[in-house]
Amino acid sequence: MTGSHTPRTLVRDLPGRVDETVTVYGWVDTLRLQRRMQFVVVRDHTGQVQVTHSRAGAGVDDSIEAAFERVTLESAVRVTGKVVANEVVRLGGLELVPERVEIVSLAEAGLPIDAHTGSDRRLDWRFLDLRRPERRLMLDVQTTVEQAMRRVTAAEGFTELHTPKLMGTASESGAEVFTVDYFGRPAYLAQSPQFYKQMAIAGGIDRVFEIGPVFRAEPSFTSRHATEFTGVDAELAWIDGVEDVMAFEERLLVAVLADVREVHGATIERLSGVEVTVPERPFPRITMADALARLRTGGWDPTGTRIDLDPEGERTLGALIAAETGHEFVFVTGFPAEIRPFYHLRPDDDPTVTESFDLLWKGVEITTGAQREHRHERLLAQLGEKGLDAAPLASYLDCFRYGTPPHGGLGLGLGRLLMLLLELPSIRDATFLFRGPHRLEP
Repeated sequence: MTGSHTPRTLVRDLPGRVDETVTVYGWVDTLRLQRRMQFVVVRDHTGQVQVTHSRAGAGVDDSIEAAFERVTLESAVRVTGKVVANEVVRLGGLELVPERVEIVSLAEAGLPIDAHTGSDRRLDWRFLDLRRPERRLMLDVQTTVEQAMRRVTAAEGFTELHTPKLMGTASESGAEVFTVDYFGRPAYLAQSPQFYKQMAIAGGIDRVFEIGPVFRAEPSFTSRHATEFTGVDAELAWIDGVEDVMAFEERLLVAVLADVREVHGATIERLSGVEVTVPERPFPRITMADALARLRTGGWDPTGTRIDLDPEGERTLGALIAAETGHEFVFVTGFPAEIRPFYHLRPDDDPTVTESFDLLWKGVEITTGAQREHRHERLLAQLGEKGLDAAPLASYLDCFRYGTPPHGGLGLGLGRLLMLLLELPSIRDATFLFRGPHRLEP
């Protein structure tokens, strides 16, 4: 099948092939079939090219004309022809004059979605949706983001882990878990690799890192929640304090955004109208107590009873910090112990708070991090304060019985990062195949 075809030329490479004969593989994006001319726009994953064909006239057997009359939108085609410079053509000032057209796979007439289709319908036909460059851009950016993360963590001595996603006991947070049948007994889909990261630290692995699936059985229908998403997790041993974790995340995100700007900045601006900016270090920091006081001054939380930020509070705080500093990021630190997990370290001088943080970007929380409590007896005490049973956590707690170093880490939602980076309306658009309370297909 492939032996009879000339090598493929990507659309992005056509400017360097003017006056040469090439073969383009792609999908039919647009058809304009006029009386004398046929204009067909073919799209591959790198761009679009106009194919221009003059009809042969009545009584002449023209296989190219016949193919273009038969073809439908989104059909897969191979077009061989000469690359011609033509400044009148809006698509890059080039056109392809065809010598051979092959319809590889004819699309059914009447596409189920178009550019104006709503989100749910587009998700039903995600494979068609992703053929649009503005939709697929997210996946290209995601690839660069992950490559940058792996480059930074490798340079800083991290070991990449692949932790289990099936657990014998529920994960550490209070969120709902998915229960599955595991050979006749219950198992749970992991809400986080947190316990396993700490187990690796206890095992003498100084710094660990993972990009992997996370499952949350929360019936949330917001633009930033999903029941399955990709988490970016890191844990660092022998830290001097939670500041070491925040400084690491600053280095990580600056490198990520610098790479995205370099590789995709122009494309993102062209397709989305978004300028990728690389933030300055250090990022602003504000304690939760200070944040609450400032927000209440502006009228948020009129009852004065909240001890955590809701989405409105996060947005307002992000706007305040941006107005004052010009910075889109802000670390919120010193969360009250009562709303943080039992394993977050509490400072000796004020055990009512924790050495923890959230990182907000553009007014949305993308990261939770903390220094962990590494002393066995204090973990047991804090577990008891939360009213939790130590028995199901025995294997986790055993990690702290034989000398575990001070450590801390973070968990970052990759989908939220992409959503904010590209200014997408929802995390649904920042995910290959979204999973939510009402979506298990496709």
